[in-house]
Amino acid sequence: MMFQLTQYLKFLLHATNEHDVHSPFVYQLITQCLYDKTPYAAYGKLKSYRQTLLKNQAIVSITDLGPGSKRSKTPDRKIATIARHSGSSLAKTKLLYRLSQYFKCRNSLELGTSLGLATQALGIGAPNHRVTTIEGCPNLAKLAQQNLKAYPNVSCLNGSFSEVLTQLPQYPPYDLVFFDGNHTQKATLSYFETLLPHAHNDTVFIFDDINWNPDMAAAWELIKTHPKVTVTIDTFLWGLVFFRKEQAKQDFKIRLPFLF
Repeated sequence: MMFQLTQYLKFLLHATNEHDVHSPFVYQLITQCLYDKTPYAAYGKLKSYRQTLLKNQAIVSITDLGPGSKRSKTPDRKIATIARHSGSSLAKTKLLYRLSQYFKCRNSLELGTSLGLATQALGIGAPNHRVTTIEGCPNLAKLAQQNLKAYPNVSCLNGSFSEVLTQLPQYPPYDLVFFDGNHTQKATLSYFETLLPHAHNDTVFIFDDINWNPDMAAAWELIKTHPKVTVTIDTFLWGLVFFRKEQAKQDFKIRLPFLF
């Protein structure tokens, strides 16, 4: 907690909003997507799905393939507790929906399904959008598969990320990749390198919890310096990475108060 607080104070010292951004691409992304306050009808589906999970008092046994939860050391957890503390917040799912819609995604990948909150947001964000999501815990994967049956465009796979990534169908390159699992530097950098060949010029990589621990903060700094990366946007909780060859290399820190 102290590390995150220190990181947040550092972030606030350098973060800005759209008024200090001189890149047309980033300015448009901020004003038309990140700061978009339109009350989309789809938000009702996101809220309803989340509320259903928050009411679910069933117990599920968790298999953690990464560093595990900071809140619970027991493998048996209530679904409602996972949704409240570990699942993507409503604000995050709304933003994922907008990003999927803004970039007109056709093919996306998520590492870390959990209860499928973020998965659902990606799935309804754009028409004809194929979403593949990977979950390491067998019980969570099974639960997500059941909950997401209403979305035939979503494929939920179970297994360790490193194993499943080598077996993914040969779809076209991904338009969006959401990294939300195994919050360690080694694993994050490994998945980043593995998926680089599956990115195109307009792909966006989204890294969750880039200030969750020192490992993730270090991983984020290394990702920013990768020669294929041109633009990064640090929102404190998320890191957005772009590979636009026509773009000058720049790193931005943008305040998104509603992301918490």
